[in-house]
Amino acid sequence: MFSWLGRTSSSYLRPLGRYARMSKDDDTADDGLVWCRDLEKHSCGEFSFAVVQANEVLEDQSQVETGHGGTFVGVYDGHGGPEASRFICDNLFLHLIRLARENGTISEDILRGAFSATEDGFLSLVRRTCGIQPLIAATGSCCLVGVIWKGTLYVANLGDSRALVGSLGRSNKIVAEQLTSDHNASLEEVRQELKSLHPDDSHIVVMKNGAWRIKGIIQVSRSIGDAYLKRPEFSLDPSFPRFHLPEPIRRPVLRADPSICTRVLQPSDKFLIFASDGLWEHMTNQEAVEIVFNNPRAGIARRLLKSALNEASKKRGMRYNVMKKLGKGDRRFFHDDITVVVVFLDHEMLEEKISVPELSVRGFIDTVGPSNFNVLQGIDATAKSIN
Repeated sequence: MFSWLGRTSSSYLRPLGRYARMSKDDDTADDGLVWCRDLEKHSCGEFSFAVVQANEVLEDQSQVETGHGGTFVGVYDGHGGPEASRFICDNLFLHLIRLARENGTISEDILRGAFSATEDGFLSLVRRTCGIQPLIAATGSCCLVGVIWKGTLYVANLGDSRALVGSLGRSNKIVAEQLTSDHNASLEEVRQELKSLHPDDSHIVVMKNGAWRIKGIIQVSRSIGDAYLKRPEFSLDPSFPRFHLPEPIRRPVLRADPSICTRVLQPSDKFLIFASDGLWEHMTNQEAVEIVFNNPRAGIARRLLKSALNEASKKRGMRYNVMKKLGKGDRRFFHDDITVVVVFLDHEMLEEKISVPELSVRGFIDTVGPSNFNVLQGIDATAKSIN
């Protein structure tokens, strides 16, 4: 139903071969749907970034923004189409920077404000365009954001993408700690939350096609977009049966307020993993941190991706070397779009405040440009004017 998007977006959804430093003996080297940047610098260490496309049109959007004293990671797992995830990638970080400069700090409230402004902006876009493109009301996106600033990590999340920290525990063993909550109706606590918020709706969660779904349609309970599940004015008529509700909603059935975790980074915290749910379908948290801990940094995001792709193909009785010859769209029968960002934490850099370039890296897009991550300069200027 979104076939026209494939024609308009193909020009910038090409894998980034000339930037991806792939080893010839790596199975992903000739997978035309894999993009990666094996190792780059950020404000307190290095990061590795990899994406694989499965859908006909890539619905995962992602970015890493680096700057003096700060690092921003965003993973946006779209559904129903790429419009919402693209909108988030173009707007959420800019809202964060604007609010941080206006308020002179980064905080949980600033993150909430950036999410709220992005949600409002996308719903306004839906309102302006749904007359000619009604299905935009059914597009939405999970949204996972991490910000490192002044030695503190802020993580905000909507949906079922996931962030972990790998920390050294006793006996020098790496331990996975999940920093986010999965907002997915497959979890009992999420179903109970939905039922308590909608006591008069016996169909708020329904088992359909072997999975618990909200209103029998969607699994994630929080998102940006999905306007038809938040505002009665955006209800879709029966000509779109996949997204049609038997009766108009009386109140939003999905939420757009993120769960937020704040963590002062400790010397035992060695790295962070941010990934869309396509990765977590094929490996556990502990398996992921052990892969990162026990292998070289360069290409580690691609290594995680390859592990997930091997597992996905094995579940279908096929080898990855055969599966990778399938084109986009056909690959969706084996795995989802997957985005992985691994952020290494070099604590001596946090203390020394080593300068790194302000760069904006977008996943799967073959351009790297300057970032607007000048938060510290803006905040410093605000502080000086107050003093």
